[in-house]
Amino acid sequence: MELVNKKHRALGTVINLSIAPTDPINVLEPTVRMIDEFEDHLTVNRQDSEVMEINHQAGKRAVRVSETTYRLIQQAVEVSKWQLGFNVAIGPLVKLWKIGFDGANKPSDRQIAERLALTDPRAIVLNDQEQSVFLEKEGMELDLGGIAKGFIADEIKDFWQKQHVSSGIIDLGGNVLLVGGSQHPDAKWNVGVQNPVKPRHVPLGVLHIDEKSVGTSGIYERKLVVDGQTYHHMFDSATGYPIANNLASVTIVSDRSIDGEIWSTICFYQGIDKAKVLLANHPGIEAIFITRDLQVEVTDGLMDCFSEVVNLKD
Repeated sequence: MELVNKKHRALGTVINLSIAPTDPINVLEPTVRMIDEFEDHLTVNRQDSEVMEINHQAGKRAVRVSETTYRLIQQAVEVSKWQLGFNVAIGPLVKLWKIGFDGANKPSDRQIAERLALTDPRAIVLNDQEQSVFLEKEGMELDLGGIAKGFIADEIKDFWQKQHVSSGIIDLGGNVLLVGGSQHPDAKWNVGVQNPVKPRHVPLGVLHIDEKSVGTSGIYERKLVVDGQTYHHMFDSATGYPIANNLASVTIVSDRSIDGEIWSTICFYQGIDKAKVLLANHPGIEAIFITRDLQVEVTDGLMDCFSEVVNLKD
């Protein structure tokens, strides 16, 4: 039985929403409106949004925001304070390098040092009573790009479950959240894991799993080449440069999509060995690491449900 699909362009990507034909098809249009509303509140890629108002008022005043936006920023700030590689205050560096956007460039060491001084998540002041956010230093910028899609996917799933959707896929540009069982006899889903040196949708391996989130952080889609050296878009807020290690991608399998976003960033930053130690203390979060030379490492919980696709490394 074919799923009913709705495509939509938002959040800087192509979104695919799919549900079983026996489910209430009328959930798809309000889902699209939900996504657009979230983007209106959270985007930093245009001048007007709740998050951009916070950024515009950096060093000047606190900004009151909606309950949903505040809740997301709260989570992002909390995780940033772990100092494990995820940083919601990374915005000044992202805007400086512009990798993936018009004007991408390699900045000077002086410019990088200036921006690094503005990326301290401890300078973000949250007021739970007022539901307000204040960035203490002028020039600071929040960037929720490393967490917003996961948050939105989880909100959509919650909405779908309330509407009694029994089987569906929420695909926010490669961040996949599964709802219910699949249409296969065993009710499990097959989800491809991108081969980082092949075109999009060419998998290096396939996950055969229950209702889960599958989210990937990788260096293969947004990049900048200067003087023969390639720079990717995932930044190290300790150095101001793209994270330097041998990883091409990290895919996280988890219950919630927001956890997949957070942990794919952390694990990419930490590298395979340190990431595996961290994940050992977080049951229910599993990872697939793919190196730049296409070596694959899988955490124990995925050993029986991940299989590599033969002959696609060549």
